[in-house]
Amino acid sequence: MRPISRRNLLRGAAAVSTFAIVSNRADAQAAGGVVNLYSARHYDTDEAIYTNFTKATGIRVNRVEAEADKLVERMRAEGANSPADLFVTVDAGRIWRAHEAGLLQPVRSATLEAAIPAQFREPGGHWFGLSKRARAIFYDKSKLKPADVPTYASLADPKWKGKIAIRSSTNVYNQSLVGAMIAHQGEAKTEEWARGLVANLARPPRGGDTDQIKAIAAGEAELAVANHYYYANLSRSKNPADLAVVEKVGISFPDQGAGQRGTHVNIAGAGIAKNAPNRANAVRFLEYLVSAEAQSVFAEGNNEFPIVVGTKMTPIIAAWGEFREDDLNAAVFGRNNEAALKLTDRAGWR
Repeated sequence: MRPISRRNLLRGAAAVSTFAIVSNRADAQAAGGVVNLYSARHYDTDEAIYTNFTKATGIRVNRVEAEADKLVERMRAEGANSPADLFVTVDAGRIWRAHEAGLLQPVRSATLEAAIPAQFREPGGHWFGLSKRARAIFYDKSKLKPADVPTYASLADPKWKGKIAIRSSTNVYNQSLVGAMIAHQGEAKTEEWARGLVANLARPPRGGDTDQIKAIAAGEAELAVANHYYYANLSRSKNPADLAVVEKVGISFPDQGAGQRGTHVNIAGAGIAKNAPNRANAVRFLEYLVSAEAQSVFAEGNNEFPIVVGTKMTPIIAAWGEFREDDLNAAVFGRNNEAALKLTDRAGWR
């Protein structure tokens, strides 16, 4: 029988994992055949990845699931006695924080380096992207077309005053987008853009990415910013209300013109914990995550873009066609995360 409420298993450093996690290094080494994940991914479809890996290798996957920042604090508090082998999260900003805190160790793997494009892994091997999520622009199909908002910069155009929905700047996806803009054009120009965006908001930021898309369908906004897979998940829903939203809202990948940088793409990624008691198993699990089998689960389960080129995508995503991605290394906008948050505060983006 499956555990209850896995999302709420960890409340602070004292909580326990979904499965029994070995509590000290000596016991972990004696146990053998395990890999301990501290994971901020909460997708039920990932169960197939854990099951398939265990079937293929005999290595049992234990895990603690919680918000990324809580997991980072837990690892920090546990220190050298931490049972964590692998830290898994859904944004470059969060994994950068773990790296900056000295909680990850470098890995050199020909398998990982061959499978994962360079911009989606930390240059020193401290973490690796496993799947991709594009920060797209959504629009009211009855009033607009993609060409009306060709770039992220155009969201600050005064003609969109009172017409844009976007979630809070405290959301790490937005921080990474702003971090990428800082890298490309500097803080001054990015702050000017952020002020223009704030002036164009249809409502104070609230809710998650799906709420921004639904705001367009409800007539509260004409434009929104969200990760692509929220829209894809609505498209695959069996709920007529969700499908009605998709009928009204279109998706656009910005910055595709000549000389433009391409659409911002973030990652779900993982890194080996500094004090990993089962390091070899953790590396083996990481390498499994870029296999064709695991990449297909990422693509099918949550409609993410697979990190490995050539992996088959879901029909919904494949129908959107190809688009150019920003090739900025994810480590750069991860590192700019703190500067992005300060900048958005100054711009009044709450």
